[in-house]
Amino acid sequence: MTASTDSTHRQHFSAARLRSYQWSQLRWHVTALDEGSAPTAEVAELLENLLAIEQYWAYPGRDSVAALQTLFNGGKFHALHQSVDRIVRDLATGSSRGDLVVHDEGAGGLAEEPLISPNGRQNHFELLVVGEMDREEELALKRSLHGARDRADGFTYDVLVVQTVQDALMALVFNPNIQSCVVRYGVPFASPGVRGILGPYAREFAQLDLRDQSKASMGPMLGSIMRSFRPEVDRYYVTDTPISELVDSTLHDFRRIFYSTEDLQELHLTVLRGIRERCDTPFFAALKEYSRKPMGVFHAMPISRGNSVFKSRWIQDFGEFYGRNLFLAETSATTGGLDSLLQPTGPLKRAQELASAAFGSKQTFFATNGTSSSNKIVVQALVEPGDLVLIDRDCHKSHHYGMVLTGACPVYLHSYPLPKYSMYGAVPLEHIRERILTLTAAGRLDRVKMVLLTNSTFDGVVYNVERVMEQVLALKPDMIFLWDEAWFAFASFSHLMRQRTAMHVAQKLHRKYRTPEYREAYRAHIADLAPGEPPRMPDPDKVRIRVYATQSTHKTLSSLRQGSMIHIWDEDFQRKSEAAFHEAYMTHTSTSPNYQILASLDVGRRQVQLEGYELVEKAIDLGMMLRRTVREHPVLSKWFDIITISELIPARHRESGIEGYYARDKGWSEIGRAWAEDEFALDPTKINLFTGRTGIDGDTFKNRYLMDKYAIQVNKTSRNSVLFMTNIGTTRGSLAYLTKVLLQIANELEQRNAGMEHAEKRLHVATIRSLTEQVPPLPDFSAFHSSFQAVPGVPGGNLRAAYFLGYDESRCRNLMLEDCLTRMAGGEVLVSASFVIPYPPGFPVLVPGQVINHEIIDFLLAIDVKEIHGYRPELGLRVFTDAALGRQRTGTAMSARRLPAGDTAASTTAPSPRLAAPALPQGDTA
Repeated sequence: MTASTDSTHRQHFSAARLRSYQWSQLRWHVTALDEGSAPTAEVAELLENLLAIEQYWAYPGRDSVAALQTLFNGGKFHALHQSVDRIVRDLATGSSRGDLVVHDEGAGGLAEEPLISPNGRQNHFELLVVGEMDREEELALKRSLHGARDRADGFTYDVLVVQTVQDALMALVFNPNIQSCVVRYGVPFASPGVRGILGPYAREFAQLDLRDQSKASMGPMLGSIMRSFRPEVDRYYVTDTPISELVDSTLHDFRRIFYSTEDLQELHLTVLRGIRERCDTPFFAALKEYSRKPMGVFHAMPISRGNSVFKSRWIQDFGEFYGRNLFLAETSATTGGLDSLLQPTGPLKRAQELASAAFGSKQTFFATNGTSSSNKIVVQALVEPGDLVLIDRDCHKSHHYGMVLTGACPVYLHSYPLPKYSMYGAVPLEHIRERILTLTAAGRLDRVKMVLLTNSTFDGVVYNVERVMEQVLALKPDMIFLWDEAWFAFASFSHLMRQRTAMHVAQKLHRKYRTPEYREAYRAHIADLAPGEPPRMPDPDKVRIRVYATQSTHKTLSSLRQGSMIHIWDEDFQRKSEAAFHEAYMTHTSTSPNYQILASLDVGRRQVQLEGYELVEKAIDLGMMLRRTVREHPVLSKWFDIITISELIPARHRESGIEGYYARDKGWSEIGRAWAEDEFALDPTKINLFTGRTGIDGDTFKNRYLMDKYAIQVNKTSRNSVLFMTNIGTTRGSLAYLTKVLLQIANELEQRNAGMEHAEKRLHVATIRSLTEQVPPLPDFSAFHSSFQAVPGVPGGNLRAAYFLGYDESRCRNLMLEDCLTRMAGGEVLVSASFVIPYPPGFPVLVPGQVINHEIIDFLLAIDVKEIHGYRPELGLRVFTDAALGRQRTGTAMSARRLPAGDTAASTTAPSPRLAAPALPQGDTA
């Protein structure tokens, strides 16, 4: 074993996995020692590695490892075996026996004094203290903080002391148990820990060079850095600097400032209060309290209190299945300690404020109708009839229906295609800019209101949010962004992925554009532009940060189904959008929201604030383990493959040059570089398994093999792949079961192929070729028919008019797919009268008013899926009649004369867009 070689380091994706591996290897070796084997150099090397690793964890910590070294050097192998075995069991079960207090340094290491909270559970965390101190001072600090504890505290903690800024950053990244951090004045920067066994995991900190900064500035600097990658950790600063000399950023970056002369009791109580506030779940607590009250119900809901269930002779099994608490908490009441979602003033208001703090928004709103409704709320609140919205064509269907609802005109953006896998990637930034510049040249920029993108995509392609927003704002400084983060809610709790979330980038850009450094950079940028060259940096005097994100909390975090959140970071929300937002919220929110969903959103927020960092890191790690298992296992790799970064993201969008997360000869890549530099990155929790070599299409593999036979659920499929997704609820046992199932399927395939006759083999090879080589072309959005163009020859279509025209049976007809090809070959123009959405891929290949072309029909003929919304095989496609298109063209021309200025060359006056009546669907007039 070569535990300290660079290649071995890279065989573990995370420092936590490296730590676990080192301890398990040590356990294996000391077991052999206890059974009589001779001492080996590997044991000494493992103990030395763990001494470096454990300086960033309070338990077992460096003192315990030093005690183990003493046992090893003294030949006490049985005691060594028992101690290591106990530690490994504790780490495996999570029972880290945290309340260990150092009384004396001896061969025995640490003395244990457990302190149990009143409810019998230990809500335990670690307090990081950053500051130069000798051993005696460190022990005195730990004793003093331990002495400040009380059995009524409700929480316990260990103290972890590090000496430098780099050590603090490494501890915060490696150790998810850290919930609070105390930074002392005058901390040095550099640490020897960035070298050695942890070196490959600390490169981003090794490259962070602040040595030219004074020691006096290191504490405030550390507080500022912590905000970007562990913002949930409470930060405290201990200093002797006079209050008048503390800069505003220091006061902002730290929760509280202490002075070194103050009693540690106050620090102890403040730390506990910070944890208690994050642990608070106002609405869940109110709902529990309400359910415990004796109640007489003379209101709606017979099911409330369970009276209609538990007294029934026929549906008691329903009550037994769900339990009594569910029914005790079911009510229509908004008083008695509860609250109204439509106008919250109590616990729901507080719960949403806590969620806002957790996700970094200015405002957060809960939704119980899923993100489909959240998307329509935001769109209805922000765009008006005739506004232009730049929207990725392969977004969720709720966005397309939002365009219909509001009368906004979509300008569809094209994602780059991945025809080999029958998938689309994401929309390149240059394509977005080209669309905006085209609209600018046509005099339509004033009507462009919003950019709407899905981040991450279903298949895990993640935008460089900062780059997109910055370069779009350079062309239109008041652009509104709606980021559909339905599958990305968890990303706010990963230091790697947070940098590509909407709320984080909104805060970052808001701060950036107000600095003198940015003003200077902007002036230099403008001076360097060639004549007529469009800028790529926004004007700091004009730019407004207006960002919205919708998240399906239930998809990636702990929430009941349909639990969703809307996060807002909009400088102009109160001035421009608040009233319209609340109207839209009222439109789409039930007056009888499900309290269980709301309580789960409250509790899910508490979880991610306290353990989200740890759980998300584990989900990422499990995704990486699945990738490595499939690619390295000789049987699995014969039949399956993992679709890599380079196969999902073309090289022109990967400036880092990183092609995959893992390669057998290179180990794990430095994915931090890819996430920092590339136009698109790949979400490591989304794992696309290529099934083409099996001769089984993705839909069949999902249903017949995984679900029906082995009860394994998967996210989605393509023609030749299935998408697995790890999340905060995925376990290592689940991963082991999936691996076993894939092996069983591989063995079944081996037996199937071995028994094939010649004709069967020929047919099987043809099927494989069909799935791997003869892939159907992926159609782009063609165009809106001239009858439905907002302005002839300019991007943007009147989707609403086309949609409602499709309601008129007299103006529609149905054509079989083959008939469509014949008619188009004869020169006939066919226009879709409905949405056509095949599953997979799950987005419209046709929208109302869109011109149908050969590529679209060829795609519909080639795909082999059972579910196509908006298309009935026995009837064919629904298209408009020629007469309908002719009449609509006349109606559109009449309607165009009523549009606000800038929409047509003939416009001379501009009525208020809110007051202007939208065009009637058929072009009829009053």
